[in-house]
Amino acid sequence: MRRRSAIACSARSRSARAWRRWRRCSTDAYDDAVVVTVVPGGILFTADLVRQLEFELSMDYISCPHTPGERHNQSPIVYHRNIDITGRDVILIDDAIESGGTMKRLVEHLSSEHSPSSVAIATLFVKPGRVDIPVQQYFGYEMDNDDLLVGYGLPWNDRHRNLPYVAAVLT
Repeated sequence: MRRRSAIACSARSRSARAWRRWRRCSTDAYDDAVVVTVVPGGILFTADLVRQLEFELSMDYISCPHTPGERHNQSPIVYHRNIDITGRDVILIDDAIESGGTMKRLVEHLSSEHSPSSVAIATLFVKPGRVDIPVQQYFGYEMDNDDLLVGYGLPWNDRHRNLPYVAAVLT
């Protein structure tokens, strides 16, 4: 079945907005940090974001398969710890926070199991119905609804991640 979509964020507007927002991340107290990408969704956003950051960084990745919007995700967290984050500042990057359940689990896992100095979150989108995650958060757009978004890493039925823009799926 084909679905229609409406452009929610073009590549041009995404870049301009991201540059303004992420400058704040660069001017915060980071001299050195470990960027941990939530894969697969955060890959494209991480690639663009790290090129804007003006401090030393190392990179790693983590995964926790889930269904977008799922509040009670109990999928296993896979983190190989290629880089020791003990006592270091960590910035966890993903494409979006929808319900926030999975991101909250990832923050709790990294904090309790790997003892970083701090954990912050950077995402392109956050949705209004998300749970509270008590860490520093950087985001490009705060959505005013819970529309299904696709493109730029965001999937629909595990497809459309490669679209160069973000679109809201219309039903």
